[in-house]
Amino acid sequence: MDIIRDVLDNQLVDRNQNNMGKVDGVVIEYEEGKQPRLVYIEVGLVTLARRLHPSASRILTAIQNKWGAKHSEPFRIPWSKVRDVGIDVEVDVDAEETPALIWEKWVRANIISRIPGG
Repeated sequence: MDIIRDVLDNQLVDRNQNNMGKVDGVVIEYEEGKQPRLVYIEVGLVTLARRLHPSASRILTAIQNKWGAKHSEPFRIPWSKVRDVGIDVEVDVDAEETPALIWEKWVRANIISRIPGG
């Protein structure tokens, strides 16, 4: 499998086929004398910003903390929870029970809900 092509930036879906966003990062473990292995996939704006530039993730974290986002760390899903990698990356977790959607929920509660007629 080509991790960059098949996993990174692909749509992530939970066990109920609900969208959880995109795979924003991967965590690979290196041990001397062993093959590298994929241990986690990461979801979160901070991970995506870190891919652009390290200072972008620090700035985004500061903004999220100032605006009241309660969770600014990336959410890690163990590779052992990945069910299938195809068009989507299917994982054996429930999106509503994870912090993966925390930013979307915050935007819905604090911005969209205040728009008249929204």
